Amino acid sequence: MTVVTQAYRFALDPTPAQRRGLASHCGAARFAYNWGLALVKARLDDRATGPGTGVPWTLPSLRKAWNQAKGAVAPWWAENSKEAYSSGLDALARALKNFSDSRAGRRRGGRAGFPRFKKKGRARDACRFTTGTIRVEPDRHHVTLPRLGRIKTHESTRKLARRLEAGTARVLSATISRTADRWFVAFTVEVDRHLPEGNGQRSVVGVDVGVRHLAVVAGHAPEYVENPRALQRQQRALARAQRALARRQPGSAGREQARRRIARLHARVASRRRDHLHKLTSRLAHAHHTVVVEDLHVAGMVRSRPLARAVADAALAELRRQLAYKTRWYGARLVVADRWYPSSKTCSGCGLVKAKLGLAERTFHCAGCGLVIDRDANAACNLAMLAVAASGAETQNARPKPRPAGQTGTKREASTGVAG
Repeated sequence: MTVVTQAYRFALDPTPAQRRGLASHCGAARFAYNWGLALVKARLDDRATGPGTGVPWTLPSLRKAWNQAKGAVAPWWAENSKEAYSSGLDALARALKNFSDSRAGRRRGGRAGFPRFKKKGRARDACRFTTGTIRVEPDRHHVTLPRLGRIKTHESTRKLARRLEAGTARVLSATISRTADRWFVAFTVEVDRHLPEGNGQRSVVGVDVGVRHLAVVAGHAPEYVENPRALQRQQRALARAQRALARRQPGSAGREQARRRIARLHARVASRRRDHLHKLTSRLAHAHHTVVVEDLHVAGMVRSRPLARAVADAALAELRRQLAYKTRWYGARLVVADRWYPSSKTCSGCGLVKAKLGLAERTFHCAGCGLVIDRDANAACNLAMLAVAASGAETQNARPKPRPAGQTGTKREASTGVAG
């Protein structure tokens, strides 16, 4: 058995009074965050004139300052759980750490800016509980949270309840959040999970992802997986709802109703996309011994204005993320091809590499052996053969192979997977 950390998310069905309590806790977390950020800014300004001024930068120092000032700045603080304020301060401490680590070069990814204040109605409503009564009730249809009490769930909690009753899981925290005026609770759980050595399959497949088709899976024969285009299919409805919102009087009940309709449309888009990705990645992890994917630079792809919306709608990075942990859970093997491997430019028949392949060329024509094949299917076949050759890839950890010294940018295949 291996201990893994995973989340179980359930929709809630609270009463009107419980809805007010949930909103109050999220508001308390937002208030503590904004109060702490204002304190940090004021201390930074004071330190500019007086070097001896201390700035609370970590969670313990922020929590200490809050406990000293809460009676004056928030006399109503006892109406909510202390975890609500701690949740807001913890979010601020993480944001400050990301900012300082980014400036020092200790944080990967894009540059993290200085934290900004959270505005009601714009910031995500969320609050995390780490202590107190956090329980999944035995009846499979209720959960208990600190100060909020027993709340009915919209769906059964049996998947988590069975593990808790068997003693193979331990709840670390619970996070409440609101999406499109619906409330959810997500339990972060330590689970004793059996990670098999294999899944009984022998097939090796290459997966070429893109936006024309979400994925082309090539083993013995290529399989084209449809791209759900969840956002694109809702564009007309979203445009209509946005126009209706623009016509409503600010502050009116009609404007709030129009805003909620837009939120529901976006939530539906996200749900459809997430459902499609989970079904695809679970099927790949169960049905094949080895799955080969590319290490795509998705952050760079979305900088292209003509392709940004389509790439974001496909959620290519999320597909790769899900494959990384599902192959580990279900006994499959994940191979990640080197980012600079020219899968689309290489002939899957003879191995000849083209010097140039434009995005508009959807059919691959080999000048060496005369092979004519769909561009995406050719790339997927090359990825599948890469696993057999065990060259230019790593397994499981999903890290890209370091770029060879002296390699110039002309050899990269920036177009791989973008228009495919």
